[in-house]
Amino acid sequence: MFRFLLLLLMFLSATDAAAQGTIPILSAVQGQAGETEYSVTLQLLGLMTVLTLLPSILLMMTSFTRIIIVLSLLRQAMGTAQTPPNQILLGIRLFLTIFIMAPVFTQVYDDAIAPYSNDEMELEAAIEAAQIPMKDFMLRQTRRRTADLRQHCG
Repeated sequence: MFRFLLLLLMFLSATDAAAQGTIPILSAVQGQAGETEYSVTLQLLGLMTVLTLLPSILLMMTSFTRIIIVLSLLRQAMGTAQTPPNQILLGIRLFLTIFIMAPVFTQVYDDAIAPYSNDEMELEAAIEAAQIPMKDFMLRQTRRRTADLRQHCG
């Protein structure tokens, strides 16, 4: 009987915990100035999506692919199929990519990330500001003839 009363007391005291407010799962709230505020859960979902796609972003939007091709051709031209090892080449590729992309990343940080972190800019405006230096870099790496061909075909 004592166990039953103890169990009943535990269940009755748990109703207070169930009555507590919950964190909104997925919500977007319009602010007074027209800005949209996203719930923490939605922000984490976006962050996890970006982190999942980070390797493909690295390949598509940086000079990483060109460096891979050049170093692979250089290794084949020297006649060394496995020297230096692929892990060493990968480290060199990442270092060179960071070195080449440092001015672009600095501009993205100064124009988008820092103002967003200081609450001087909304998320949508920060994304727009971050796209500008990345687009400029990618356009500088594209030949005019190739861009015209893509525009004509697409």
